[in-house]
Amino acid sequence: MQQNHTNQSLSSKEYRELLGTAIYVFNSNNGFLIENILRADENNKYDWYELIDKMGGDLKKIVTKTIINESEKQNKKKLGKDIEEIFSSLVETRNRIIHSFAITDPSGVQILRTKEKKTHTQFTITTELLMKFIKDNEKLASKLHEFRGC
Repeated sequence: MQQNHTNQSLSSKEYRELLGTAIYVFNSNNGFLIENILRADENNKYDWYELIDKMGGDLKKIVTKTIINESEKQNKKKLGKDIEEIFSSLVETRNRIIHSFAITDPSGVQILRTKEKKTHTQFTITTELLMKFIKDNEKLASKLHEFRGC
């Protein structure tokens, strides 16, 4: 499939829409996570400008220092751990999406593939994977809203 704005082969409109939605909801949650980190940062150690430039792996360390500690103070340790675990999983999947490569699958469809970071085993970024990623982002957003209410 081609569009007016590029001559390159593209995947279906539905697939590209899911891909865009996946990236958008992750970025939205990343900002919401930063908002929650800043709210939980009692010593004003962090600022938005510093945090927005951090990679997901670096943010995970700060989640431990702020959100998990604040959750423990509120006797909601599980909530902080859930946020950390969901975010960590999302970062890994987001990385696989971003570091993917375009292929033409055996049926002639344009789609993205990626690989496991450690084993180098390749897999396709299917619509099911994208939908799961979007739903998992929804779970994270709900947990972040719950945390904000602590």
